Amino acid sequence: MRAFAERLVAAGMSEVEALRKGRLFRLASDGLGPARGAGEPFAVFVPGRIEVLGKHTDYAGGRSLLCAVERGICLVARARDDRAVHAMDIVLNTRAEASLDVVPAPAPSRAASADIASPSDWGRYIATVARRLARNFAEARRGADIACGSDLPMAAGMSSSSALVTAVLLALSAVNDLPATAAWRASIASREDLAEYLGTVENGQDFRALGGDAGVGTFGGSEDHTAMLCCQKGALSQYSFCPVRHERQIPMPPGHVFVIAVSGVVAEKTGAARDTYNRVSLASRRVLDLWNRGTGRHDATLRSAVESSTDAADRVRAILATSHRDESLPLPSGAGSDGVIDFTGDRLRARFDQFVDETFVIVPEVGDRLAAGRVTEIGDLVGRSQAGADNGLANQIPETTFLAGSAREIGAVAASAFGAGFGGSVWALVATCDVDEFRAQWAARYAAAFPQRAARAQFFATGAGPAALTM
Repeated sequence: MRAFAERLVAAGMSEVEALRKGRLFRLASDGLGPARGAGEPFAVFVPGRIEVLGKHTDYAGGRSLLCAVERGICLVARARDDRAVHAMDIVLNTRAEASLDVVPAPAPSRAASADIASPSDWGRYIATVARRLARNFAEARRGADIACGSDLPMAAGMSSSSALVTAVLLALSAVNDLPATAAWRASIASREDLAEYLGTVENGQDFRALGGDAGVGTFGGSEDHTAMLCCQKGALSQYSFCPVRHERQIPMPPGHVFVIAVSGVVAEKTGAARDTYNRVSLASRRVLDLWNRGTGRHDATLRSAVESSTDAADRVRAILATSHRDESLPLPSGAGSDGVIDFTGDRLRARFDQFVDETFVIVPEVGDRLAAGRVTEIGDLVGRSQAGADNGLANQIPETTFLAGSAREIGAVAASAFGAGFGGSVWALVATCDVDEFRAQWAARYAAAFPQRAARAQFFATGAGPAALTM
């Protein structure tokens, strides 16, 4: 336990949080049991993330401001002599089995699951990674025994599912020494490349020469994986996407930490909830389809469309003003129950305006103010981002709206919901000296306003922690 904790402290994690992970690693090591195959066990830590800003921008080529948190998945793995992947979660007491074989993906369940870590959905993520690696890398022939545990709140908008995907892929790629293969080197040359590849593992798309597969049924991007793999201790990272590009590092405001409020409303992306989540993604894709159709262009992302000329954004709005339902426009498989989603021009305009404001105004301006040490001046801009989520994404619920507003009322510099939406969590930037009192007041206000959520809600502080590492 002490060795794991020391490695995490050396990487930049606070000692208290590192000791928490050390206990999880020890439990995972015990759960792995005696050797059943070749090789010594090794450990992987993958953090969750805070999407400080950049709501639903990544898959459209937009910008995000990100940091890794000091909570995450602790995984211990040992190579096997066959293709089997045997995994267990020592916290949730669930097990899953998969194989490094190219097999047809099972049909996604239409029923809502209670949690992304239910046995069927937890196993689906592991099987997705194993199937994709087998498809992309002929050298992926050795399975692994895996034991893991997490102190991330599940289905809370902190990317617990993407952390699991990332941890399992790092473990299986290490077992098979995939970074040394020609196929890996030809397509994945950096952590940013790996993050983008991981995004396609989830959404099923191709990545360069590495062909796609069924994924997990969500049409998201690579923001979560980028934060987990590329963010740095004590800093916020500004990235743009499609492809993943690092823009700048901004030191965490001195004397401040994030307080996270987990609303207790599940923010899952599986089962029936998947379609609700995907509507936000597909709205941006519909805007791009209409733009390319109306202009004869072939822009790959909304960002490239907006940047194609100085008046492009106004031209997009003009196209949307006259748009109507057109079922000949392509939608991905699984877009809806009948493969068609009808968006009104007003809904598409609101989604487009949210993307433009977040990508070209809010993220860079908040980054500039933080970089200049003007932390007290970001509150209104962050509030504007929250309003964009309410109006443009339509993915907020009363609980997250209340949490963001009440945090400002009791002294947070800024506060915003983050993640997929439709539940999840809210961050508040707070002076370190006020954390305990602020957290108690925030929790009390929330419990009074939403007593039915109090039992599942959580409130905790975190700094900007280190990225994923293998030990």
